[in-house]
Amino acid sequence: MRIGFHVSISGAVDEAVDRAASAGCNTFQIFTRNPRGWKFKPLESDEVERFKEKVKRHGMSPVFDHMPYLPNLASSRPRIYRRSVDSLKAELRRCYELRIPYLVTHLGSHLGSGKASGLRRIIDAVNEAFSEDVEGTVLLLENTAGTRNSMGSSFEDIRRVVDGVARPDRVGVCFDTCHAFAAGYDLRTEGAVGAVIERFKEVLGWERLRLIHLNDSKGGLRSRIDRHEHIGLGKIGKEGFRSILRSEYGKLPLILETPVDEKRSDLENLKEARELAK
Repeated sequence: MRIGFHVSISGAVDEAVDRAASAGCNTFQIFTRNPRGWKFKPLESDEVERFKEKVKRHGMSPVFDHMPYLPNLASSRPRIYRRSVDSLKAELRRCYELRIPYLVTHLGSHLGSGKASGLRRIIDAVNEAFSEDVEGTVLLLENTAGTRNSMGSSFEDIRRVVDGVARPDRVGVCFDTCHAFAAGYDLRTEGAVGAVIERFKEVLGWERLRLIHLNDSKGGLRSRIDRHEHIGLGKIGKEGFRSILRSEYGKLPLILETPVDEKRSDLENLKEARELAK
């Protein structure tokens, strides 16, 4: 079972590996820079080498990077779109430096311009980024909760992006359980989980799924509310996560993005996930 958290890079990027190891993780996810700003500093060569050495020493595999919050690959605003594409290019380069094999991205919002034009912009952005990057990092398209104007809440919409890119071999999927449930994919029972798995296989192909973001949901089924909850304490519930973790999903890398509050710690969520998987 490959399971871990999204961990902080505070201090230096290699310190994220130490934090993941001390928490008992064997995989983890990071932001390689401040996720709430456009500007960033180049990676220092010594911290890059320390990062790679620690990942190898602790047996962390695979490692995941996540795009910052501000980029919007579906934006109809030219300046934001341009900055978003440039940000994607930069993050792919940083993944190559750190030897991180996977980069997770949200598909963004079309801002009212319509799904078709939003999908076209996403496809163009990915194609432009790949045209300048030949190093092999796989871009993982994360499903969304279906909030207003958001892109990628259905398997079919993600499939349209995959079909449109020039390098489909460089594109995979990150399946977020909270987002899927909020968008209308029921995950509360063994039968429901099995039905979602079969639908994914039919539309996208199981080999394209590389990562599970393991999060419960504060919102109900089809609520379109993107609010994560601790494992088993939300609307998906313990039985849902028991079914998820004992299914084919449980054989994939699992990253927890559960809340930071007084209800439960990260380590307690990790323990709960492992107990439910037994």
